[in-house]
Amino acid sequence: MLPPDVRVARDAQDLLIECCVEFINLISSESNEVCSREEKRTIAPEHVLKALEVLGFGEYIEEVYAAYEQHKLETMDSLKGGKWSNGAEMTEEEAVAEQQRMFAEARARMNGGAAAPPKQADLNPSLES
Repeated sequence: MLPPDVRVARDAQDLLIECCVEFINLISSESNEVCSREEKRTIAPEHVLKALEVLGFGEYIEEVYAAYEQHKLETMDSLKGGKWSNGAEMTEEEAVAEQQRMFAEARARMNGGAAAPPKQADLNPSLES
């Protein structure tokens, strides 16, 4: 989102990452509170939207909801495309490995593509098949 001639110091990047983590923790915690008050066991998108409102981020709800709808469309497209077509759910190990892979991809994008993300088998050799 920054112009190409703008550089961001590494410590500023680290600070932004910490802010993002703290924000996600805040939203997650409030979403869990909303979920608990409704006596539900699983946090749903509606709980996250309510948490945004409760925490004073109501002006972002429309944009967050639009992003959620777009995500649903993209997810349906990938499911139809066969990405998860075997019908089996991921094991916890597979989910952790996939999460680590996605984090690595995000770090690589943030660092200008400097590091290639590790493959799933590199993160958890027991997943090789």
